[in-house]
Amino acid sequence: MALSDKSDPDTGDGDQNQGPVIRDNRRIDPETGEVRDPEAKKAEEAEVSEEDEATEVEAEVEDIPEVPDTPESVVSEAINADERVVELTNDIKRVQAEYSNYRKRVERDRVAVREVATAQVVGELLPVLDDIGRAREHDELNGGFKAVGEALEATVTKLGLEKYGEQGDEFDPNVHEALTLVPVPNISAQTVIEVFQPGYRIGERILRPARVVVGEPMGDEPETAEAAADEPTDSTEDGEDKK
Repeated sequence: MALSDKSDPDTGDGDQNQGPVIRDNRRIDPETGEVRDPEAKKAEEAEVSEEDEATEVEAEVEDIPEVPDTPESVVSEAINADERVVELTNDIKRVQAEYSNYRKRVERDRVAVREVATAQVVGELLPVLDDIGRAREHDELNGGFKAVGEALEATVTKLGLEKYGEQGDEFDPNVHEALTLVPVPNISAQTVIEVFQPGYRIGERILRPARVVVGEPMGDEPETAEAAADEPTDSTEDGEDKK
């Protein structure tokens, strides 16, 4: 028969040539006699599939290797490393501050050395500057000598040399050298009334103090003394009476 030939296992096509599949869709179960519930059957199939999925997930979780706990030695080493980083950072900041102070100190010393060297060179020129000043006072600074003198004054001024000491300045013993004191009325403080030789300085360094005559304020003591000298004393009157 043709049907049996198709289902012959020797042909190798048994799976493809199977007979019709019969599904029991009867509502009454012939074995139990109970009414079948299609929804309950679907729920059971869904539960079975969920259980299968849960089993697969558990199997995958079991396959994940466990991560071992970090040893205490590693944790302590990490803490020590952080402390070391902080310590090195503080050391770097301290070195930077020391280097900054060193640079400032070197720069200050360099300025001081330059100022001393300039003062030594310019100090040798002060007598020449005095001659130029005296020639100017006597209207003898003329011609080529005037050009040379003005050029020299401009050069030393550019180097920082400053001339000071003028009539009417308040006397300062730190920058003035008083040659003599002269009592002067109508002044309230010691004042320069005459300049014999001007002073020179570079910055705060005094190369030569100004040599001046200082006016001293006059008080009331001299007038009182003269008045007392004019009045006769009691001892003189007594002596005249005795005579």
